[in-house]
Amino acid sequence: MLTFLKKIFVWWNQDTIGTRLNTFIFGTLVGRDNFGNKYYESKKGKRWVIYSGEIDASKIPVEWYSWMHFTKNKIEKNHDLQKYEWQKPHQPNLTGTNLAYYPNKKKNVLKKKYNSWKK
Repeated sequence: MLTFLKKIFVWWNQDTIGTRLNTFIFGTLVGRDNFGNKYYESKKGKRWVIYSGEIDASKIPVEWYSWMHFTKNKIEKNHDLQKYEWQKPHQPNLTGTNLAYYPNKKKNVLKKKYNSWKK
């Protein structure tokens, strides 16, 4: 019962019943990305994404970001972007998680090259 109520009223967990109906009636599936997100377009040209799991805009990879924002480029027709071997795979924003980057994550890894004059 609780999950049913969440589907009706809570939009920040996943798509609601209204979004599902709108997608079913007006949406045409354009494609999916590596994260499992589904991208739709209406006949009027409106574009939207149905996220898999938690809703986070930083989970949209660059191949689909340009499509979502109507940026014309060579990726527009083919969403299988050929990446170079030196490119890292796309990651969502990891701020606030255990995987977030910050310097000196492990204490005393970098030793100071100077002594502070106040002790």
